[in-house]
Amino acid sequence: MLFAPLVRMLRTVSLCRGMAVCVTLGFAAPAQAEDIQTSEGPLQLTQVAQGFDVPWGLGLLPGGGSLVTERDGRLLFVENGTVTEVKGVPRVAAQGQGGLLDVLVPHDFSSHRVIFWSYSKRVGHGATTAVARGKLSRRNTALTDVRDIFVASPASTTGRHFGSRLAEGPDGAIYVTIGDRGDRPSAQEVGSHNGSVVRINPDGSVPRDNPLVGRTGAQPEIWSYGHRNPQGLAFDTQGRLWSAEHGARGGDEINLIGRGLNYGWPVIAYGRHYSGLKIGEGTSRAGMEQPIHYWDPSIAPSNLLIYSGKMWPGWRGDILVGSLKFDYIARLSGTPLTEVEQIKSDETGRIRDIEEAADGSIWFLSETEGALYRLSR
Repeated sequence: MLFAPLVRMLRTVSLCRGMAVCVTLGFAAPAQAEDIQTSEGPLQLTQVAQGFDVPWGLGLLPGGGSLVTERDGRLLFVENGTVTEVKGVPRVAAQGQGGLLDVLVPHDFSSHRVIFWSYSKRVGHGATTAVARGKLSRRNTALTDVRDIFVASPASTTGRHFGSRLAEGPDGAIYVTIGDRGDRPSAQEVGSHNGSVVRINPDGSVPRDNPLVGRTGAQPEIWSYGHRNPQGLAFDTQGRLWSAEHGARGGDEINLIGRGLNYGWPVIAYGRHYSGLKIGEGTSRAGMEQPIHYWDPSIAPSNLLIYSGKMWPGWRGDILVGSLKFDYIARLSGTPLTEVEQIKSDETGRIRDIEEAADGSIWFLSETEGALYRLSR
């Protein structure tokens, strides 16, 4: 396996000499498969591609191939171990936790080839979370008709808590997580997008049935609020929306997201400030939602999926969440929802995104390894 610094060095040189050399030098050939022992027996772990520099978002394309974002601003097409840069991505504000973040391939991609992505956008002297859309070329090498469809307000000079996970709802709407941007009280202010899950139509318009449409001073895109920094978002087979959210020192959460509900941050929380001081009023307050599950100590959850059971029937309906802190995939199941298993190997370092393919295999991005992996039978 190539070491990440060497890969980045080769990659930088090869970009100056042409894309063909970039693919050859910048991204090493996939490694041999290995097995991970789990409650469903051995899972075959196969490296699909490596050499990524801070990979953040993963989108699986129908018919094969995938899209990977790198936080510094590159969108990459991966197929059969070959990696090609996709041209046409707008400039991102790659500061702190910001940059090019999630990518979403919608269910009807094959009919119009439109994709969506989130990124930190420069606004004045600060930056904010934005969502853009564009048409992917037939060869998956370029974007056209690129435009922003959502820009969160207000912008901030802090470089943290952009949120930015995307999910497509059964209704065709796009759901987006926005972190509190380090301004904790703003997560309770519906006049700000900070600390919210927003819901927009694919063209950027606001659905008329959003809960805050028509409310004076409110941002009409807001679907739920009172969040700290949700970086996981997915729908289950019943059409329910789930999120994985970063707490402070303890108190990472799994939430079942409901229309117009307040999830409490920073009034209630199960963690403490990094200083050790108490957060807000405690762990509960009337009118504020409780998490379905929380972790203490924090695992730093990234994206999550609700598994279909196609390849491993015993996991049907379970929630799989990547951990950035402890380098494993958490499997949660049961009532009450409980972490029942940790899927881990030497290659599962800082899992940033996790997705299920059409065949039921599980794909994930390891930030530590700079690699894309597939779990299968």
